[in-house]
Amino acid sequence: MISGRFFAAGADRRIAITIFILLAVAIIVPVLNLAVSPTSAFYIPSYIVALTSKYLCYALLALSLDLVWGYCGILSLGHGAFFALGGYAMGMYLMRQIGSRGVYGNPILPDFMVFLNYKELPWFWTGFDHFWFAAIMVLAVPGLLAFIFGWFAFRSRVTGVYLSIITQAMTYALLLAFFRNDMGFGGNNGLTDFKDILGFNVQADTTRSALFAASAVMLALAVFITWAIVGSKYGKLLMAVRDAESRTRFLGWRAENVKLFAFTVSAVMAGIAGALYVPQVGIINPGEFEPSNSIEVVIWAAVGGRGTIVGPIIGALLVNAGKSWFTGVLPEFWLFALGGLFVAVTLLLPKGIIGMWDSWRGNVRALRVASLTEEAGTEVGMASAASKPARSPARNPGEWSLSGPEPQAAE
Repeated sequence: MISGRFFAAGADRRIAITIFILLAVAIIVPVLNLAVSPTSAFYIPSYIVALTSKYLCYALLALSLDLVWGYCGILSLGHGAFFALGGYAMGMYLMRQIGSRGVYGNPILPDFMVFLNYKELPWFWTGFDHFWFAAIMVLAVPGLLAFIFGWFAFRSRVTGVYLSIITQAMTYALLLAFFRNDMGFGGNNGLTDFKDILGFNVQADTTRSALFAASAVMLALAVFITWAIVGSKYGKLLMAVRDAESRTRFLGWRAENVKLFAFTVSAVMAGIAGALYVPQVGIINPGEFEPSNSIEVVIWAAVGGRGTIVGPIIGALLVNAGKSWFTGVLPEFWLFALGGLFVAVTLLLPKGIIGMWDSWRGNVRALRVASLTEEAGTEVGMASAASKPARSPARNPGEWSLSGPEPQAAE
């Protein structure tokens, strides 16, 4: 039933095209990087693969925010925290894979723990030498934090700007906590110097291509899951809470449970994005908790168009591609350009790129329908006039009619 609705006409067609493009890119880009000669015009360099893969992770993060902001009305300024927690979970696994190849040659303790005179591995690092355990933690840690945070926030009916401030405060608190060396996460330097992932060298071109394919496939899967949630009856309830929460409560629905589910799923998606991001950039540190990072995610979603699924993906890709170009040309002015972009989008494109496109298409379609209706009305009027019987010409009282009786003379 879901697959039948998925390929139906309308808005679902855009989702299907997006998923098809992502899956096609997951196959074509690694092939053009690994199987094509570097002298060929079709060759894609490894640095382009790595950079684009990072953009796909950002797109997944923007999509996770769109689920709660665009469809449930929760403006979260703390999604960077869930992204960073997923990244730290993957970074802990990658650190355990270094083993005796570290600077200090300790097979158990990471280098920063040896440097800080740790005598044994902290208990919360246990199990991260297995990929399956790290994968579970990538999902569980951000999801659990979002569930606990949302449980108290939503049941206290904190909404609007107050909720946004609280989410940002949560991110900043985690930033300060992870900066501490005694937390066991590398302090200011974070986790870095990764060697392997699943036994493969993280610096190899084949590994980078595989991570690119994994990022594209995971983004396609997230698009499908988000579409399935939004297109279901629960999705209608999400939008009801967004547009009229008090009326939804009056009808008997528990709005806090609706918000809590969406917020938790969104956090899990953000954690997956962080886990895919870390092995590609080679480092994770407390800087990922910066509140400014979460604000950037909001800008990506706003530029592309929140509440559209595809819009935040386009916004993340375009803004980060522009950032890469702008920081190479005028790096000191990037933050001013980013702020100006957000103001311009808010004033000129409140619905984002996708919203503007949909409005333009709607106007064109309305003009076309009006034109066709006017033409049809003109043709009907002409046909109606042509179908009326011709009136016989008026006769003088003394004229004879061939079809009628002879008129009688008046007495």
